Amino acid sequence: MKITIIGAGAMGGAFARGLLKGEVFRPEDITLTAAHEATLRAFETTGVRLTTDNSSAVDGADIIAIVVKPWVVKDVLIEVAPHLDASRQILVNMAASVKADDIYGWLGFKMPLFQVIPNIAIAVRSSMTFIVPVNADDAKVGALLRVFNDVGRSLITDERHLPAGMALASCGLAYAMRYVRASAEGGVELGFKAEVAKDIVVQTLRGVAELLQASGNHPEAEIDKVTTPGGLTIRGLNAMEAAGFTNAVIQGLKAGL
Repeated sequence: MKITIIGAGAMGGAFARGLLKGEVFRPEDITLTAAHEATLRAFETTGVRLTTDNSSAVDGADIIAIVVKPWVVKDVLIEVAPHLDASRQILVNMAASVKADDIYGWLGFKMPLFQVIPNIAIAVRSSMTFIVPVNADDAKVGALLRVFNDVGRSLITDERHLPAGMALASCGLAYAMRYVRASAEGGVELGFKAEVAKDIVVQTLRGVAELLQASGNHPEAEIDKVTTPGGLTIRGLNAMEAAGFTNAVIQGLKAGL
């Protein structure tokens, strides 16, 4: 299987790095494009095929991923449309807020399409990716799941839920990092050096993720295990809630829709 990634920016580059660490594609099976050669230099020693010619890049690919800014998608699709093979290729749109109907209108024909929203943790094979199949049979859905489950976890959903998925997992990545920053700053106030405090918080969050995934428990069930009556943890939690912690998170998520 061969894949072409059109757009080597932050997300396209992260996607390529994740695939290079994964098990589905060999480096020579990945083609990466960019408008400028300078953007591709970071991948010169990876074995990936690099080009600034989108039209030639789609030739021979099984999967074509469009990973450009939303306002560039139309021009890219018009450019590559004459070179696509709708009978066997899969088109993946990773640009947010671009509708399937618009994509088909710009192409001038229909083909198997997936609306995909990952996050930049895809670079380290830890993305939470949302996938919406459009005109795709079970075999093609399976092929896409194999790709994105190799670089994280994925969820099949519908187009209506993509904004919520983006708020939770794409914007959510930034929200989680802001928590890391805030907690690390608190750690400095408690007496740790900044880098040490950050490492402590990151490891703690890694433990949270592992516990919840392994147990399947609701977070409150795990919280109850460490909140002894009259203890420090419950005092800290209540102080955070008094400052509006839960409501701030919910309002932040809703503001991103």
